[in-house]
Amino acid sequence: MLKIHHFRNATLVIETEKDVILVDPMLGKKESWSPLAFFRFKTQKNPIVPLPKVCHETLKKVTHCLITHTHPDHLDKRGERFLKDNNIPVTCSIRDKKALLKKGLHISNSLDYWKPDDFLGGIIEGIPAKHGYGFISKPMGNVMGFYIKLPNQKSVYISADTIYTNAVDKVLKEYKPEISIVACGTAQLDLFKPLLMKMDDILKFVKNSPEKVIANHLEAINHCPTTRIQLKKELEVNNLIEKVKIPIDGEIFEI
Repeated sequence: MLKIHHFRNATLVIETEKDVILVDPMLGKKESWSPLAFFRFKTQKNPIVPLPKVCHETLKKVTHCLITHTHPDHLDKRGERFLKDNNIPVTCSIRDKKALLKKGLHISNSLDYWKPDDFLGGIIEGIPAKHGYGFISKPMGNVMGFYIKLPNQKSVYISADTIYTNAVDKVLKEYKPEISIVACGTAQLDLFKPLLMKMDDILKFVKNSPEKVIANHLEAINHCPTTRIQLKKELEVNNLIEKVKIPIDGEIFEI
């Protein structure tokens, strides 16, 4: 059985009996870096919420790390420092390898899209992600989701920061992950279309997910307007709430 530790935003830990995998470490103090929107939403420094104290105990156990992309709400300065100080093996996109090596991180796996690689006795595969609708996805840069299947554990799909694409659809319908983790904050900058799935695409993701969905990327960064309450209401109206876990920051649960 997998144990999931939700930290905040997209930062989480996947724990098995022998491995503790940190995903997208944004570990800095509340309001430690700049706002990502100034007039579309309330101007606040990020993160807008603190890292729960329980997360510091979990960090002591981390054995590996996955990085979906290098934006500061997925890898901040304190996250970099934690990985360097503890020499944590990092798995990332081959497109991010050079930049992460320059930061002094220990890159143990660098993945290309759709090419499975060995990982902790099982496999990990990089899944394409598109960080925004229309033009904005290009300047947002490279993002990689992950499909993970470890021995005697449920398969996990981490969508990363993406809209609903053919690649997302393929993973849900053909790979049939038993746990799917999806970014639900509908992030937007002051201009252009959303950077993450709009509500109709979040609902589509849940409908097409074969089993359990975990919703993250909520209520931690100032450019993410979707709240847990709003998401819960939409899921209830569409009779999907039973499929979805919407964790609070610091929550630990088993699946």
